[in-house]
Amino acid sequence: MIIVTGAAGFIASAVVGGLNASGCSDLVLVDDFDRPNKIGNWQHKNYQQLVDRKLLDQWLLTNGKEVEAIIHLGARSDTTEFRWEVFQELNLDYTKMVWNHCSRLHIPMIYASSAATYGGGELGYSDSHDIVTQLQPLNPYGCSKNEFDKWALAQSQKPSFWAGLKFFNVYGPNEYHKGRMASVVLHTFDQVKATGKMDLFRSHRPDYEDGMQLRDFVYVKDVVKVILFLLQQQPESGLYNVGTGEARPFLELAQSTFDALELPHNIHFIDMPVDIRDKYQYFTEADISKLRRVGYTEPFYSLRDGVKDYVTNYLVDHQYM
Repeated sequence: MIIVTGAAGFIASAVVGGLNASGCSDLVLVDDFDRPNKIGNWQHKNYQQLVDRKLLDQWLLTNGKEVEAIIHLGARSDTTEFRWEVFQELNLDYTKMVWNHCSRLHIPMIYASSAATYGGGELGYSDSHDIVTQLQPLNPYGCSKNEFDKWALAQSQKPSFWAGLKFFNVYGPNEYHKGRMASVVLHTFDQVKATGKMDLFRSHRPDYEDGMQLRDFVYVKDVVKVILFLLQQQPESGLYNVGTGEARPFLELAQSTFDALELPHNIHFIDMPVDIRDKYQYFTEADISKLRRVGYTEPFYSLRDGVKDYVTNYLVDHQYM
């Protein structure tokens, strides 16, 4: 049996779909399942049991010997949340609890870290363990993820295999519930359908033109493939970047959404909200050499191909993965 936490959320529900597609239904899904705007993410999945996230600790004490692996993707991922106690509870203490159970049970653990740990990119975007203690994230969310990475690397008791995945900008099916934190693809789609245009953030740095802020956008289908590869192959334990290795501009992402809808580009620029302006990453690009070195050879969706698949096969008819 495999446990997937955050299973009502974006990436984790896509992972459950990927596990189902590979023939695996012996799954325990963990989350807060009371949010009606998330029900589409999990209600049609194949699984054995739902467990409320607050009960997982006790559940593992009772049933842990039946577990083969834990994919821990449940977290507070709002980069505009500034209350540290929220991240301490959900991203640090809770993840430590899961880690300790995996160590006790000698089972593999895959957990969500984040590219937000890299801050402004002053030290680059290598998933080398040597730079983790020197990283300076730009917001409490990124700090919480980096604090756990540092804690994990310092532990003497570890799961039989572990991987902390530094997700870059993930987009794709099952993010309908994310509101402000949804990908720019979804925001573009919704805004175009409602108004016929898209507003992108204006650059507030002289070295970047409007719309040319660069991110490593990775399609959630590729993220699922990487997670299943690591789960099945269990190469060397450690931190792994999960991105395409190629930064693309927000302008291209928005244009690709218009193209997928077969509509002319109608893009405008607005000021970035003040509360995130000094905490905004203008460039991210994953160094995926470690992932390649341990044997992951699959190509990644190009931004245009990923956006087209997402828009035409999911957003247009509000489908789930």
